[in-house]
Amino acid sequence: MTALDLSSPVAVVGTGTMGQGIAQVALVAGHPVRLYDAAPGRAREAAAAIGARLDRLVEKERLTAAGRDAARARLLPVEELTGLAGCALVVEAVLERLDVKQELLRALEDVVPDDCLLATNTSSLSVTAVGGALRLPGRFVGLHFFNPAPLLPLVEVVSGSATDVTSATRAYETARAWGKTPVACADTPGFIVNRVARPFYAEAFAVYESQGADPATIDAVLRESGGFRMGPFELTDLIGQDVNESVTHSVWRSFFQDARFTPSLAQRRLVESGRLGRKTGRGWYDHADGAERPEPHTADPAGPPAYVIAEGGLGPASELLALIREAGVEVRERDEDGGTRLVLPGGGKLVLADGRTTAEFRDVVHFDLALDYRGATRIALSHARHTSPAAVAEATGLFQALGKKVSVIGDVPGMIVARTVARIVDLAVEAVARGVATEDDVDTAMRLGVNYPLGPFEWSRRLGRGWAGELLDELHGIDPSGRCAPSLALHQYACAADEREDTP
Repeated sequence: MTALDLSSPVAVVGTGTMGQGIAQVALVAGHPVRLYDAAPGRAREAAAAIGARLDRLVEKERLTAAGRDAARARLLPVEELTGLAGCALVVEAVLERLDVKQELLRALEDVVPDDCLLATNTSSLSVTAVGGALRLPGRFVGLHFFNPAPLLPLVEVVSGSATDVTSATRAYETARAWGKTPVACADTPGFIVNRVARPFYAEAFAVYESQGADPATIDAVLRESGGFRMGPFELTDLIGQDVNESVTHSVWRSFFQDARFTPSLAQRRLVESGRLGRKTGRGWYDHADGAERPEPHTADPAGPPAYVIAEGGLGPASELLALIREAGVEVRERDEDGGTRLVLPGGGKLVLADGRTTAEFRDVVHFDLALDYRGATRIALSHARHTSPAAVAEATGLFQALGKKVSVIGDVPGMIVARTVARIVDLAVEAVARGVATEDDVDTAMRLGVNYPLGPFEWSRRLGRGWAGELLDELHGIDPSGRCAPSLALHQYACAADEREDTP
């Protein structure tokens, strides 16, 4: 099954931001495009807005004047639904309400031919439920574009329970022909991106609610150590707290209030107070003109230790040993069964975040996971109240000697980057195990849909298949509420990498 022929008319119903963006994508790809909106005159306004954006593309030399003129000639706003007769594909981008979408689709079936592909751009509703009212549900598919649709490459192609393989394949190939990067996905709450991305927000909010660190510090650590383009607090201010919370609630309810998707009370209070982010001028941060952005906590300078003793390797942080030597700090290596830590001259121990609290140990300082310890510009440290100031100072001075800023946070098990990545990996592994998508498609979706520095499976291969499960086991042992419980799929994923005995 191939993509739709460029001569085939494509229609978009609903002319808000997403509808206009999808229409522009199809139009620039070469299709005749028809626009419809139930509000009188809205389709004509949308056509004018799209035309203006085409003008800007010409100004930026991304489109020729001739290409713009040809595209404008192919764009047709219509005032009646009957104007969509003869279309080969209709994409709806109307209000996110099941009854509204179902009523529209039933009306469309009376207008378009039986071989017309029908699609929804829903991000929160079940594709199966939306198409459930159709006479021919096999031709119905989800085409979830990301905003802004003309710029972001990812499209989740979602097959509902009744979607025919031929329909899904045609939608997939059409999205690819439009210059997008499609990923195939089964109909599950949140699809790929909105399902797997929940811990990026949830873990940051949990650290904040436990008073482990402030939003500016958490954002800085995830950016400068974790390699994420934006931190979760600044990102949700950009998205809109109400929008982000609504997606979280939708996924949580759809999974029958699974504790792993529990919404944040702190975010709920933010929404209730009307502090929705940039669009209202205030969210986690103050976005008023001239408002000062709070600085992340950064430790004062401390002297580096004269030496460190490396007991065992450092696992995912093993590259630190070379960096320490390059900084002129002596590394003394000592074999230690099960040891994966650095011992400081004063007797304190520096241990990679592993899901345990520092309160369990004497003079232990945890350090957080980094995407790339050489390239990271900030490292987070965590310690208990009873940890000696000398151990904290030596740990701080060591990382400062490596050219890193240091953020000292509270005694947070799993810290910030490590617990976030572990939970993302867990949800990704479970999604694949449940047939939602392939490993490659999950990685592609998370890199392109939310700009993650690595896909979850890429991260898992780098850290080791058993790393996420071991950390989450520790977290679940401390907090047995279920929100950090590793999935059965993650356990099986880790076991599959090891040689096992034939019998128990």
